[in-house]
Amino acid sequence: MAILTAATDLARLRQSGQIAAQALRDAAAVVKPGVATKTLNDIAERTITQLGGQPAFNGYQGYPASLCVSVNYEVVHGIPKPGVKLKAGDLVSLDVGVNYRGIYTDHAITVAVGEISAAAERLMRDTKQALQLAIATVSPRGTIGDIGAAVQQYLEPRGYGIVRQLVGHGVGRALHEPPSIPNWGKPGTGAKLTTGMVLAIEPMITLGDWQVDILEDGWTVVTRDRSLAAHFEHTVLVTKDSYEIITVMP
Repeated sequence: MAILTAATDLARLRQSGQIAAQALRDAAAVVKPGVATKTLNDIAERTITQLGGQPAFNGYQGYPASLCVSVNYEVVHGIPKPGVKLKAGDLVSLDVGVNYRGIYTDHAITVAVGEISAAAERLMRDTKQALQLAIATVSPRGTIGDIGAAVQQYLEPRGYGIVRQLVGHGVGRALHEPPSIPNWGKPGTGAKLTTGMVLAIEPMITLGDWQVDILEDGWTVVTRDRSLAAHFEHTVLVTKDSYEIITVMP
């Protein structure tokens, strides 16, 4: 688990986060019916490289792209392809990792393709809100359990499924570091947070059951009952007094 406190490391962390945020903004801007998921990948990859970063996902444990593009019941790790085109009413999750001069960030959003159902709109809105509530618990006085509890306490009473096989994680010197950050838990439990910790907090939520499977491509995680899924993620720095969201545009 990396602890980032040096000014040079924090400057690189913030630049890495800005690159990730811009890459997702650029990809999301062209989401519409008929656009190939591979097109979204190419846009994000171009933004990352033009801004001086490296796509952290491309080649990571064999993953063959720079952007994960997961549609509808695909929860995460969907592989973008030229022959897969978005349709009106789809939900699409865009997930990107950036390496900027040895410092990594991770960021994901879910966006609508045209008009979507009321249920899909609620899922997207509530998953994003759960992420914000989880981030609000972060401080040097907090624990990993506080983060997961915030997600669970907000979403489970609303009837959503919280994916259990996938969790958030530390990030910074590598794309995935300890600690694991489940989207459920009890306040005050788990590892204590420390100034300089960098966390990738990422609720992965479904409209149905929480169980998931992996497709034959070895990457794409889908809901077992084929219910819709949403995914939001920010890289968050634990500061001296509170937190800083790294993967947002100013």
